[in-house]
Amino acid sequence: MFPLIRRLLFLLPPEAAHRLTLAVLRAWGEVAQAPASTESVRVMGLDFPNRVGLAAGLDKDALAVRGFANLGFGFVEVGTVTPRPQPGNPKPRLFRSSRDRALINRMGFNSDGMRVVRERLVQLRRRPLRTLVGVNIGKNRDTPLADALDDYRRGLAAMHDVADYVTVNISSPNTPGLRDLQAGDAAERLLATLARERDVLGQASGGRVPLAVKVAPDLDSDGLRDIAAVVRETGIDAVIAGNTTLSRPGGLDETFAKQQGGLSGAPLAPLALDTVANLREALGPEVPIIGVGGILDPQAGRAMRCAGADLVQVYTGLIFNGPGLVRALRTALDD
Repeated sequence: MFPLIRRLLFLLPPEAAHRLTLAVLRAWGEVAQAPASTESVRVMGLDFPNRVGLAAGLDKDALAVRGFANLGFGFVEVGTVTPRPQPGNPKPRLFRSSRDRALINRMGFNSDGMRVVRERLVQLRRRPLRTLVGVNIGKNRDTPLADALDDYRRGLAAMHDVADYVTVNISSPNTPGLRDLQAGDAAERLLATLARERDVLGQASGGRVPLAVKVAPDLDSDGLRDIAAVVRETGIDAVIAGNTTLSRPGGLDETFAKQQGGLSGAPLAPLALDTVANLREALGPEVPIIGVGGILDPQAGRAMRCAGADLVQVYTGLIFNGPGLVRALRTALDD
């Protein structure tokens, strides 16, 4: 039935379709239970029910985690969550191209804020949940870049005891200056401080939350080697590669391609694969990589695994191909 559902959803503006989908999944999560999994895999010291996760950005405010779990995801990453609530960029800010099987977004970290999201996750944990939950944290738009570390520290402190892992997002193209934090010295200072604070929080709470860093697919080979060196030096547990891209591959619908923001979907696949492969070469076999970008079918998922990803995440592929993609990827990656 998904082709019919997609046709109806695509009659709506993209963000309206997004809100409706979250509302339906939120309701479904309250009346159904996620399927059991026999595909468990250990990554970052955690037992993931399977290798297929939901990328951050689709459920920014932890509204429908149980619903996504019911689709069969082995992990759901919520966020990006900012310390203070913020509305994000002006609308319209989400665009789709059915011809290109792609989205462009300039959402800008619209967030209910860490207090609200934390409370939702506290409530979520009161019932058994057959998926792992990652929380993706970022800085507020009006926080000066020089003070960004304070925002990430606040996010980590708020989420470390309600998240299975925490992702440090320094790669969104829609918050001015954010990607500057991927540069060597800035990244080293940010990630080293957060790793130390994670250890302090873990000692106090009796539990250690893994830290991942999300990097852009637009980094060149030198930039990827630099961030890989920082990851190894600071003890970050995993790298999520990557995010949306500011590049515009040839052949895109011209009107669609002119929209500002980050591109995701099928056109991103080659760049995402190169990013994962280059990072795997730079990191060696020890540091886990979560591959995301352009995974719209099982073949793309297997290609991401072959490039060096231990786990994969989807977002745009779910929009265009529906829940069946999750089951197909689970089977493909298990094989």
